[in-house]
Order: sequence, then structure tokens, then C-alpha cells
Amino acid sequence: MAQAGSHSAAGQMTGYLYQCELALLELAERSWQDPAAELRMEVLDDIEFLHDAGATPAELLQSKHRIEAGSLSETSKDVWRSIASWIDALEKLGKPVTESMPLLRLVTTQVAAEGSFPYLLRNTPQRDTGLALARMEEVAADADGPSGTAGDRTKFLGLTPARRLRLVEAMVVCDGAPVMSDLDPKLARALGIRPTNEHADAILDQIKGWWYRVAVQLLERKDPNRMRTSVSAQELATRIEEIKDHYTGLNLPITEELRRLTEAEIAAYADRLVVAQMRWIGLKDRTISTHLRDYHHARTQRSEWLRTFKITEAELDQYDRRLWNEWDHVFADLTDAVDDDTSDVEAQSIGKDVLKETMRVAADMPARRGSATESWIGRGTMHSLADRADTDADPVGWHPRFDELCRSHACDDEQEQ
Repeated sequence: MAQAGSHSAAGQMTGYLYQCELALLELAERSWQDPAAELRMEVLDDIEFLHDAGATPAELLQSKHRIEAGSLSETSKDVWRSIASWIDALEKLGKPVTESMPLLRLVTTQVAAEGSFPYLLRNTPQRDTGLALARMEEVAADADGPSGTAGDRTKFLGLTPARRLRLVEAMVVCDGAPVMSDLDPKLARALGIRPTNEHADAILDQIKGWWYRVAVQLLERKDPNRMRTSVSAQELATRIEEIKDHYTGLNLPITEELRRLTEAEIAAYADRLVVAQMRWIGLKDRTISTHLRDYHHARTQRSEWLRTFKITEAELDQYDRRLWNEWDHVFADLTDAVDDDTSDVEAQSIGKDVLKETMRVAADMPARRGSATESWIGRGTMHSLADRADTDADPVGWHPRFDELCRSHACDDEQEQ
């Protein structure tokens, strides 16, 4: 932790996080009236908006966050660095004077000093681009101005008078923006999350979690095959509704997202009964890892429901009982013809059929009656039941003789201990 007086990256880090959450806020506000809007980050500017991922941006946005808001002066680095950034971006776009300009917005937590050119460039009745331009040229030409902005001011003065005018006419200063710690209420409103919703915080957290993953994809450009170029307001609106739906009515919220397990995670389950059950019917490693994914995420999601009081132990026990009942029907039906003469190869084949049909049935079984539940919850829970078959009074298994195999497995474990 940085001590007082030492170099600290806290402000810079907050600035990056602010840029990310400001992008979410801006896109959310557009999603109501302009679902076709596309957002990019760190291509030509901090944030940019366009209507076609390959077209010229309609807006370039500079995000400036200061923990202590204060006053935005005419000599501020934030102002002149933004101006220089826009000049560079417009040069890359090859914008001639006669073409339409993108909107150039500076969003800052600081407040523009009254009468200054940033003040005159706000979107208010006092906006005066002519007077602002004259003042900008005066400040830019001041030889006694701050050395830290000298290069940026020189770049501005290097434009032709016509280009300076077009640049200033496109600029809008949005000062007094909420600081990072005050952004959540504004975000919630833009996302349509009512404060009276008992799940408001959870919904906002889940949307932000999704958004940060999207932001990483927008910023990560090393792998062309995985690169995401933009995100649309429509995609955000769809995701918002999807997350809200998880918290409505009887539906239990799904906070887990399926992903491939790492080799280490798979290895951690190697000696578990759930894996032994699958090996007894001859499943290969690739298939086992697929089933373990459901098992792993279902266990995590169930624990999260209990931790956040979304469901009770009693309700989950009832869910397990309903799943066991469905398995029992499948197992009895498919193993009815098994006898002492049934070969191991045939028994394995029957076991695979039991597993396949049980997974199909479990996928359609909601955790709470009258609700909708992701299919992997049922499949993963069924594997949890199979994992405790050697201790459960009502065991679940796939192999026709899984009960005998479980007893042998338990004995082997005791001998190892």
C-alpha cells in the first residue's frame, strides 16, 4: 500500500475504472432511443460512438476523473490533452474542413470556471463558440502558459483558422460529472433498475460484472480471432433484460457463467465418486470433463443461493428428491432386463443410456416449481447426488451394479486412509 507522500497509482487506476463505468452509463442512456448505437474504447479516443462498426465515429469522448473535483481552468492539462487527442484522431480520420465533424465531448468531474472557454463550450444557453475560440487562441499563444501543455497548445495553433473553428464548434464540455463513488445511482437509473427492487444491488453488480468482461474484450487486441471491436446498445439492453428476468417471480438468479474447467480443477475431482461413477460405464476423459463442468458450476450456484438466502436448504432437499425420483424411473426402466449373465460391456452400455436419459430429464427439472432454471443446474445436481451415492440412503448411479461398485469404492478409500 502506498504511504503518504509516495508515488501512488490510485488516482490513475480510478480514472481507468471511471472510463469503463462511464462508457456503460453512456451506452445505457443511448439504449432507450438509439439501440443501433455502437461503442468502442481506446481506438481513436477514450470512448467513441458510431452506428456502424466500420464507419466514422459520430462522437469522440474524453473521460477525465479527479477524486477531488475542483475547478477546471483554461490551462488545465485535462483540457489541452483532450484537444490534442481530438486533433490527432481527426487527422487519422482524414477529416477535411468541408466534412461533417464528430461530436467532441469532454466529460469531467471538475467544474468549469465561469467565463472560461470550457465554460463557454458547455451545452447551455451561455454557449458561445466564437468567444471560446478567441479565448482559446489567446491562452494557447501565451508564452508564460504551463510548460506541461506547451506541446498541446502548439498543436492547436498549428491548425488553420478554419480547422480551429470547426474543432471548437464540435466541442462540448460536460463538467460537474459525478465522481466514481457517486456513479452507481445514476447507472441504476440509466439501466432501469428501480431502487425499490429488493435485488437492485445484485442486478447492478451482475450487469457491471458482465460489462467489465466486455471492456476487457474491447481492449484486448492481441488475438484477432478473439477480438471484439464494439458493443451495441441493443446488446446491452438485451443483457439487462436477461439479468432482470433472473430475479423476477419465482426464478432463481443465475450468477454462475459456464466455462471450461482448468486442468487443475478437473484433477481436483479425480478421486471423487462422481468421476468413478462415470468411469465405471466407460466414459472417456473428454466426456467426463464436460459433465464435471455442470457438476462444478451447479455446486457453486447452489452454494451462492444459500449464502444469499435465495432458497432454503429444505427447498433444495425437495429439488434433490424430485430429481432422485426421475432418476429412479429411468434406472428401473433401463436396467430391468439386467441379470447375472449380463456382460460388463453390455452393463456399461446400459449405464451410458441411464446417464444420457437421466441428464435429459434433469435438464428440464426446475429448482423451484413454476420457475425456469438453467439446464446445467439439473444435470450438475444429479451428478452431486451420484457423488454421495456411497453415503446416501437413496443413492444415484449409472452402472446397473453401481451399488456394489460404490461399496467397493468406499472400502478402497478406507484402506487408503
